[in-house]
Amino acid sequence: MNREKRQQIFARLRSDNPHPTTELNYSTPFELLVAVILSAQATDKGVNKATDRLFPVANTPEKILALGEEGLKEYIKTIGLFNSKGANIIKTCGILIAQYGSEVPEDRKALEALPGVGRKTANVVLNTAFGHPTMAVDTHIFRVSNRTKIAPGKTVLEVEKRLLKFIPDEFLQDAHHWLILHGRYICVARKPRCGACIIEDLCEYKQKVIE
Repeated sequence: MNREKRQQIFARLRSDNPHPTTELNYSTPFELLVAVILSAQATDKGVNKATDRLFPVANTPEKILALGEEGLKEYIKTIGLFNSKGANIIKTCGILIAQYGSEVPEDRKALEALPGVGRKTANVVLNTAFGHPTMAVDTHIFRVSNRTKIAPGKTVLEVEKRLLKFIPDEFLQDAHHWLILHGRYICVARKPRCGACIIEDLCEYKQKVIE
């Protein structure tokens, strides 16, 4: 795929949705961090149901730590892998209090050192909470990047690096959200909704679904 096509693709995505954002409910970087940790192998809708109950009660490292692991699990038990996620969040709260004055660090290495935080989670926090032009590649973005040929790659890291290289700078800040929403609602896994796709004529997927 050439640069001109990518320019047109992202120009259309921006025109269709000028101010994209995460579908996770949050109001502070810490709330976003907790929500993203919980969202691994879970839906945003499921996470929001849990955090809509949790955050009014405990939305700071101190308050969640005060709940204790068992207390926290009562709020997140509807989410998959809640035992390990709860343990990681409690440990992360302790580290944030001890090392960062209860603030979420605006630094990749520091974020990735927190329990339950990998590269993808760090990228989401850096992009959505702090405005960094990062690319958090999840299953949706990996699929869309390969299927459309915007930035094909065999691994998540390869796709991330190619997206950062190939996407025009003016679109980088919001590209993560456009691609994830496109993969979630249009370019879906089993049967992509090509007939409803605003970039269908620019996409280089050869097995397009004609509706």
